[in-house]
Amino acid sequence: MNGKSRKGAAQLRSARWFAPDDLRSFGHRSRLMQLGFSEEDFMGKPVIGILNTWSELNSCHSHFPERVEAVKRGVAQAGGFAVELPTLSVDESFTKPTSMLYRNMLAMEVEEMIRSHPLDGVVLMGGCDKTTPGLVMGGITAGVPMIYLPAGPMLRGNYAGKALGSGSDAWKYWDERRAGNVSDEQWRGVQGGIARSAGVCMTMGTASTMTAIADALGLTLPGASSIPAVDSAHTRMSADCGRRIVDMVWEDLTPDQIVTEAAVRNAAIVAMATGCSTNAVVHLIAMARRAGVELSLDDLDALGRTTPLLANVRPSGKDYLMEDFYFAGGLLALIKQIAGRLDTSAITANGRTLGENIAEAVVYNDDVIRPLSNPVYHEGSLAVLRGNLCPDGAIIKPAACDPKYYVHEGPALVFDSYPEMKKAIDDETLDVTPDHVLVLRNAGPQGGPGMPEWGMLPIPKALIKQGHRDMLRISDARMSGTSYGACVLHVAPESFIGGPLALLKTGDMVRLDLPNRRLDMVVSEDELALRRAAWTPPAPHFERGWGWMYSKHVTQADKGCDFDFLERNFGRAAGEPDIF
Repeated sequence: MNGKSRKGAAQLRSARWFAPDDLRSFGHRSRLMQLGFSEEDFMGKPVIGILNTWSELNSCHSHFPERVEAVKRGVAQAGGFAVELPTLSVDESFTKPTSMLYRNMLAMEVEEMIRSHPLDGVVLMGGCDKTTPGLVMGGITAGVPMIYLPAGPMLRGNYAGKALGSGSDAWKYWDERRAGNVSDEQWRGVQGGIARSAGVCMTMGTASTMTAIADALGLTLPGASSIPAVDSAHTRMSADCGRRIVDMVWEDLTPDQIVTEAAVRNAAIVAMATGCSTNAVVHLIAMARRAGVELSLDDLDALGRTTPLLANVRPSGKDYLMEDFYFAGGLLALIKQIAGRLDTSAITANGRTLGENIAEAVVYNDDVIRPLSNPVYHEGSLAVLRGNLCPDGAIIKPAACDPKYYVHEGPALVFDSYPEMKKAIDDETLDVTPDHVLVLRNAGPQGGPGMPEWGMLPIPKALIKQGHRDMLRISDARMSGTSYGACVLHVAPESFIGGPLALLKTGDMVRLDLPNRRLDMVVSEDELALRRAAWTPPAPHFERGWGWMYSKHVTQADKGCDFDFLERNFGRAAGEPDIF
């Protein structure tokens, strides 16, 4: 498939551990025999690592123990030997202050686990927001054949006969509850009906965005990202992953042959067409840089200006959820709609080209997956802003906010911390109007710490009760991919390290000009110079451990928030173990 001759058993990476007639290999063989395996189980066969991000606190991955068994079945059927290795789960719901603080930890763990163990290929099992980029980043750097197994979206939610979208409807019902329009009983009903099965958020949030990106990159089996988590097709896909990774090992189909510049560009275009999460920016940039592909905010903005939004899936779409998207034809059908904008010669994990994979794809519902002639939104999902508030860039999701804020000027109402903001917005005497611009700072990669999903600042209670449901909000934080509204995010450089957002004061006028991609504070350069001279950096969050390491080495949002020492141009990688 890739122009190489197939490997022989002696060329397997695992053979270095098991094949030699020496004391070290005796130890390796004997320890597998200690587990109840015979030499016939593993000698001369591809050893496949199943890297599983399951945990009892990751509800999105609660079906993974069963899927592991399906993967193992597929590996055995193809003549391989499968071993499961648990990895950091970085669940989205419970990890504080944010799972983003630990994405790079997962990436490092995956890279080192693959490098240090006798693995010829790996199946990477993820789905919940940070697991996809973390697994892929580590897998790309490790360089052995890999295939990504996406968790799949959960079933659509339901309450009182209405379909609920995870995240998106939680925000909506919460606003109505704050306005006094939702009773305690109704609130509990939504709570019990919004997440009905295993799987990731069934809106086009960060989880489904990132698995779609992995799919579009060519790292999954074609269309795997669209399959609902509890559909029997998901179990069959898992077994297919097991069978396919064995062949990938024999073919020596490695990530560098798949994650090319063309594949990254394809993935970015597909993401825009799906109505992707704003979080796609930091993760796609980080994954691309691991593959040696330079992807900038300007590249993404250029693609966003020319890529229409075709997936009518919440929150950017208005009507449908991921289950509907799957039955409408799924990601392959959407990709076929925009095939003329893609490099369809890109090689994917099944050994075929993207063009071959979409040849038979069909759209079954053209209101869910729109044609180019009738998009949900004529430009892509994301836009990049620059100006004196964000010289290194900021992100907004135009399709998910009220168009009246595309051009807006109003006074800033600035908060230095999340607790300060939370207290203020519930104060019904807060002096605020719909024209105000809510600003939260010290919430970026270092300031959060970890760049939490605080960027969808709640509408002040006083305005909620007046019927307002959107207003301009700015932060150096991220927001959930299930969120919506006129939220400017990822302001770079962040305020915690002295970015211009640190100099903004309550009452300063802020101007957003989306058509011209500008975000500015209307403050003179002389005044900003005085404020800059008076600014003092906040005290560091960490003095030891992971947090200290993170704060010393994390890059800013426009660079993907990876660690500087993990970038390709930092230095020579450790390479393969040479001591046995």
